[in-house]
Amino acid sequence: MLEERRLAVLKAIVQDYVATHEPVGSKGLVDRHQLGVSPATIRNDMAALEEEGYITAPHTSAGRVPTDRGYRLFVDQLSQVKPLSTAERKGIDRFLGEAADLDDVMSRTVRLLAQLTKQVAVVQYPSLSRSHVRRIEFIKVTDHKIMIILIVDSGRVEQRVVDCSVPVQEELLTDLRSRLSAAVTDQPFSSIPTRIEDLDEGFDPTSQPLVRAVIASILETVTEKLDERIVLGGTSNLAHYNDVFAMSIQPVLEALEEQVVLLRLLGEASPNQKVSVRIGHENEYVGLNSTSVVTSQYGRENSPVASLGVVGPTHMDYPGTMSAVQAVAQYVSRILSEN
Repeated sequence: MLEERRLAVLKAIVQDYVATHEPVGSKGLVDRHQLGVSPATIRNDMAALEEEGYITAPHTSAGRVPTDRGYRLFVDQLSQVKPLSTAERKGIDRFLGEAADLDDVMSRTVRLLAQLTKQVAVVQYPSLSRSHVRRIEFIKVTDHKIMIILIVDSGRVEQRVVDCSVPVQEELLTDLRSRLSAAVTDQPFSSIPTRIEDLDEGFDPTSQPLVRAVIASILETVTEKLDERIVLGGTSNLAHYNDVFAMSIQPVLEALEEQVVLLRLLGEASPNQKVSVRIGHENEYVGLNSTSVVTSQYGRENSPVASLGVVGPTHMDYPGTMSAVQAVAQYVSRILSEN
């Protein structure tokens, strides 16, 4: 671990470089920070930080910039993320609280994250495989057609229309709804197949064709709807950064077009941490080696259903970005739990 003074110099270098995107020299540190030591001591500390791999000199510049290792130490030393202002929190609450449905929540969330952080925002829809069934409903469309509605605790609503070979009787629908509700309500979505596979055996032979059709439709919903959906926003924010980042922007854009890559990034959000940060070469995908990825999970307490986060250059405002990602995840969790 670095000694306290040298760590203070590193923090100052990170803060100045994030603010200016220009290499930081000892004179600038003396002018802008109250480090309590002479310029010569700061130069010695900078030389030691460079030797240890925390900062580096780009090209022939007299200034220094943080390395991935330097950013990592800076982030690890943050005792807490920068709190959002009261106005920012009220704005988030109002903006997300006005959402009409899950799709609107996801759309508003990705726009909000991109605006707050000035980065590329990535939001994963709640995963059915990690959700629980809230309730099941049937709607009789015609005498030979019914609609099945699965309402999930994460806000997702899955619908299926089933064509029936025999006329649909209301009494049978009521009985079937009751038995299915008893089998799946408050159960993990992933457990539905085993809980309903033999449900038809409790019905008389004349009712079994309809019951089996309903069960088959629900099983299709389970197996076909476990796909993951990603919403992306704020890609244009990448153009706001200086030429150092712009030189590597193409592989970043290519990576952001790959849903598998995005799902993997969001999947790396740790359930044991409110916010996870992967910096530069810590990202396994080569196209993202010039970026940092800040992610957080959302959902029920101790039972997350998905993740959200942002992708931006390594010289991002880590305290502010981490604070925004964490706060938005908390608000999304609360909104979904209230629906």
